[in-house]
Amino acid sequence: MLLSLPFDLVTGLGFGAFVLLLLAMPIAFWSASSAQRTGVVQLLVAVANLLLTTQLVLRWWESGHFPISNLYESLCFLAWACTLTQLLVERTWPSPIVAAAATPMGLGCIAFASFALPDQLQTSAPLVPALRSSWLVMHVSVIMVSYAALLVGSLLSLAVLFTDRGEALELRSSSIGSGGYRRAVATTEGGLIQLQSVEFSTNEQLDSLSYRTITVGFLMLTVGIVSGAVWANEAWGSYWSWDPKETWALICWLVYAAYLHTRLSRGWQGRRPALVAVAGLIVIAVCYIGVNLLGIGLHSYGWFLS
Repeated sequence: MLLSLPFDLVTGLGFGAFVLLLLAMPIAFWSASSAQRTGVVQLLVAVANLLLTTQLVLRWWESGHFPISNLYESLCFLAWACTLTQLLVERTWPSPIVAAAATPMGLGCIAFASFALPDQLQTSAPLVPALRSSWLVMHVSVIMVSYAALLVGSLLSLAVLFTDRGEALELRSSSIGSGGYRRAVATTEGGLIQLQSVEFSTNEQLDSLSYRTITVGFLMLTVGIVSGAVWANEAWGSYWSWDPKETWALICWLVYAAYLHTRLSRGWQGRRPALVAVAGLIVIAVCYIGVNLLGIGLHSYGWFLS
């Protein structure tokens, strides 16, 4: 039985997050174009993430189950995960380019949830029997967080295509953390070899952050797919049924596996793997939204165009 929490409070928190992200986006673009970092964007995104956290907790308390039962809750959770990933990436490299690249994703998720979905897909409903499992929190949360990491990483790859387009990247390994690496330099006195710190360029920073973010997302996606297969066997008696969501999740996994393969085995860096990551954006969109456009399959949250 659902608790009688005022529904306007939950949607109001989502609308508040939308307003904050809407304010943050033009400031982020201005900061990136002027190369002047401001803490205002990070503050707005952090407060928006706090509002989304509160919204999800209240929704959980209201419905009595993990807030992922429909497309509205799923989009709100994805917006929360995207803003959290953005804050973590900015903590690693506090550049206005990160905010300019990642903020539109969180804004788009919460805007689509708040204004594009019909009321019947925003109303919380009891879970169907197959979803009443402890696997729900494990599988869905890991998959959604992996989507967030992959989306933010792919957007950083997209930024690589637009920044320093005339610069050739050099394949480097970092031994002193994000932002630089150490290179052996031979001196003329006594033939000694010293280690000299060399800073990454902006494009190399974006490329490195994109690679590491996508790597984390890929590992979480792998865990999510495996846990989903185990749950599907418990619920439906089959590990894999070629459901549309399962099929596109596999395609998504293959695309990002190809991205990592080109970097690790082929030594690709910069714009070529960035194109693969951008293709991953399209695949995630089809995997996540396309299933609901068609309204088919076991993973559909409802046909919102009907």
